[in-house]
Amino acid sequence: MSFYLYNTLTRNKDEFIPINKNKVGLYTCGPTVYNFAHIGNLRTYIFEDALKKSLEYVGYKVKHVMNVTDVGHLQSDGDEGEDKMLLGATREHKTVWEIARFYEDAFFDDCKKLNIKRPTVVCRATEHIEDMIKFIQKLEERGYTYNANGNVYFEIDKFEDYTKLANLSIDDLEAGSRIEIDPNKKNPLDFVLWFTNSKFSNQIMQWDSPWGRGFPGWHLECSAMSMKYLGERIDIHCGGIDHIPVHHTNEIAQSECALGHKWVNYWVHGEFLVEDGGKMSKSKGDFLTVTRLEEEGFNPLDYRYFCLQSKYRKQLVFSFESLKDAQNGYKALKKKISAILSDIDNNENANEENINLYKEKFITQISDDLNIANAFTVLNEVIKDNKLNNKEKSILIEDFDKVLSLNLMEIEETIPSNIDVELVDRLLKERNDARKEKNFKRADEIRNELAAMNIEILDSKEGSTWKVK
Repeated sequence: MSFYLYNTLTRNKDEFIPINKNKVGLYTCGPTVYNFAHIGNLRTYIFEDALKKSLEYVGYKVKHVMNVTDVGHLQSDGDEGEDKMLLGATREHKTVWEIARFYEDAFFDDCKKLNIKRPTVVCRATEHIEDMIKFIQKLEERGYTYNANGNVYFEIDKFEDYTKLANLSIDDLEAGSRIEIDPNKKNPLDFVLWFTNSKFSNQIMQWDSPWGRGFPGWHLECSAMSMKYLGERIDIHCGGIDHIPVHHTNEIAQSECALGHKWVNYWVHGEFLVEDGGKMSKSKGDFLTVTRLEEEGFNPLDYRYFCLQSKYRKQLVFSFESLKDAQNGYKALKKKISAILSDIDNNENANEENINLYKEKFITQISDDLNIANAFTVLNEVIKDNKLNNKEKSILIEDFDKVLSLNLMEIEETIPSNIDVELVDRLLKERNDARKEKNFKRADEIRNELAAMNIEILDSKEGSTWKVK
């Protein structure tokens, strides 16, 4: 069966044809580790996780490479703004190295909570400086760079297909960019490959290079590291749509100039998570994290379920009300499945024909540009189908969860009908708030109230949950 993906490069839903039979080279842009990932960032990683697992489900062996940006990323995607790592270090009175490791660990903790599978290769920018230097030297030998004011620039006018990914004219790209005028650039859209003379006189992260002591530009790392681990031709490159006009456009330019041939076959981009005020952004200061969702009484998998209900290429509007609706939907789904799993007759036989029929339906949906919403429809058909016995249903549910990753095979604890779940969740949140404010008297009072309702609080470093005694 064919697998189709919307390819930003062609602006079509293209049939996926791998470079090497039954294998996929997948590169995804990773986090800049100067702060916690917000749930808008994590929507992209959830979609990429669903893509990888869908490809694996239909039989491909996926080698997934993801970078960790721990140097060189300024506030905008261009060459201006403050250094994000330095901002984090200044904000928290830590070294940039401490900031990088702390937030890298926090990112992967969030991924674990969201059942996002760790990439095959995770590569830190700071551990691949030599690879980046060699990459610049290759561009230099081919005549695509120039030196000005101590920095090494890529000259975009020497790459005639510069606008092909964004499908915009040079004038449009310039008008839409946030780039301050750099008098050293021949073209305002030229970008820095290596800084030796930046406005950050106290830059801590610096390395020796043929052009002087300095640090790499942000766009460079993805090209150099993806080629190191996936080779000169890559099947799929993913990221958020905000990367299209600058970061991914610059990646293509430098990579195809260094190689002399096409670099990536399929460019797949996820849309924004938006609030009433627009796109969620760390620059606004108050952004939502997985931990914040937990504090509001949500399981991280409520958020995964919420994201999977929407097409990855469409903007998703977030509110706590819509997340609550998703939570209720997820709980209802788990309740139905728990009833099936609790009532399996081990003497029943599983009919392979019945199972394969539904597997084919599921594959049809995930192979249609990740139509996960319709894949849920197939799952619900399985649950409702009276012609399937519970053993067959359990086999299919477990199989589909290889993609959905919602812990569907974990039987939900049955909560007595006399327990007001919303009240318990509200009291638990109030207790968490009281503890943060060091109002331990009120926190203890709430614990006693819940105990009187036969509720036991379970405190851990991940947060507080509850169960019926």
